[in-house]
Amino acid sequence: MQRQFTSNDVIALTGITARQLQWWDERGIVAPGRQGHRRIYRWDELVTVAIVCQLRRRGFSLQRMRKVIGFLQQEFGTSLAATVSASSEYHLLTDGTHLYLRTSARQVVDLLKNARQPMFDICLSDEVRRVRAEMQSRKKAAGSERVRPLRRARKA
Repeated sequence: MQRQFTSNDVIALTGITARQLQWWDERGIVAPGRQGHRRIYRWDELVTVAIVCQLRRRGFSLQRMRKVIGFLQQEFGTSLAATVSASSEYHLLTDGTHLYLRTSARQVVDLLKNARQPMFDICLSDEVRRVRAEMQSRKKAAGSERVRPLRRARKA
């Protein structure tokens, strides 16, 4: 059985106020289960509250958070908490202004602008290693000759 958390637990663990937590429930940011009138939160809901609290402290609006949560659920079938978990293939990135979802080693999606238009991640250290390997390969192929740079065409 998965551990459950009361509203008081969530407040103590995340620093959110009771009113914020209630308001987020009313707005569908986090939808806890119920036991009578009590709100009961699962682990994923607790983590989602903690992440949204952090992003709110960094200036992201609740409207933006709702958009991100809805997009992740609709497009990837995953929750915000599952997205940032250590075992996830997706990673949430921010520069303090934008919020990105890294979907693979080569693709990043801007969640707040045009989620359908991916950006591509180019790892500079991978490119340096690739060029060095190519240089080594050419050096071996040419024996001990030095690799000459390409000649530039002369202007007429």
